[in-house]
Amino acid sequence: MDDRRYWIGFDQIRGIGSVRTKMLLDYFGDLSEAWKSNPSSLREAGLPEKIVNSFVKLRHEIDLEQEWNLIQQLGISVVTFDQDNYPRLLQSIQHPPPVLYIKGSFIEEDDCSVAVVGTRKKTSYGKQVASELSRFLATNGITVVSGMARGIDTIAHQSALDANGRTIAVFGSGLDVIYPPENRGLADNIKAHGVLVSEFYPGTQPEGVNFPPRNRIISGLSKAVVVVEADEKSGALITAKFAVEQSREVFAVPGSIYAPRSRGTNRLISDGALPLLDFNELLLALNLEQSAEFRYVQNILPKNDIELLLLNTVRDEPLHIDDIKSITGLSTDKVSASLVMMELKGFVRKVGNMMYQSVSDGSENYEV
Repeated sequence: MDDRRYWIGFDQIRGIGSVRTKMLLDYFGDLSEAWKSNPSSLREAGLPEKIVNSFVKLRHEIDLEQEWNLIQQLGISVVTFDQDNYPRLLQSIQHPPPVLYIKGSFIEEDDCSVAVVGTRKKTSYGKQVASELSRFLATNGITVVSGMARGIDTIAHQSALDANGRTIAVFGSGLDVIYPPENRGLADNIKAHGVLVSEFYPGTQPEGVNFPPRNRIISGLSKAVVVVEADEKSGALITAKFAVEQSREVFAVPGSIYAPRSRGTNRLISDGALPLLDFNELLLALNLEQSAEFRYVQNILPKNDIELLLLNTVRDEPLHIDDIKSITGLSTDKVSASLVMMELKGFVRKVGNMMYQSVSDGSENYEV
């Protein structure tokens, strides 16, 4: 049985969050042992009597196999905070969620993420800024994180996708409960080009109490939070508060002192948030200006063993294609096709009739 079934089981026990999950892991070694343990051992592990009694009752009502099958049928993956594919930025916060339910997949590039959040009741100014900012971030290889809500959140997600970028949508409900419902198509697109994520078990409805924890994950998944528009009671300000607690940078888009939707952002600036006056300043402040360069370098590195072999064969002295074939033992077709691609990437140059030479100074030794 996959041990993640036990994580899912404990995830449904009220009062057992990240702190108590860690206590159980420290005491029992794994959650499967904790799930099967007797009340006395659970008390020794540090669980209060009330939670022990609740757990002992509920574990007989929870069919772990049935729960697991339901999640699989919904196309949802389960990531626990002890796994390598748990997002590193979120893992670094205090008390990260023990279990994440996801659709799509996290990739290494998501370590360069910025949250773009704001009011549901956007103005034309907020719409323009959210759209242009999200496109700018996506174009520079930065993953855009937001909360899937109406208004600024929806614009942020869609604009990142329009720029062929990645975006992460954090739900305040189970992943099978799309909220708002008109964003169902957007959710499908995000799943294909990013991640849908929730700490809430499937079937959980989008109740108000769920959104502050959702906001905590938004900031936790991000290097910085940009509040585009927010009134003085906006949930986006909660995201900014969590960002400060998590040592994330907070940026706010300034607006007119007469605009209700800018009162929250202007207040953030007054309280110490950085005013976002130029998108490039965001990259510079976070050392993210290297992200686009990193993507470029990744694209021009050797992609397979054949390119690697050829790159280490064709050095500073010109070689005829027949000599290259002889040295590498590769077929003519493979050598010819690969050299064409490598010339386009700038690895080698054609210096005569069927002669190739390395573009580098010959000192590099490449590895895949």
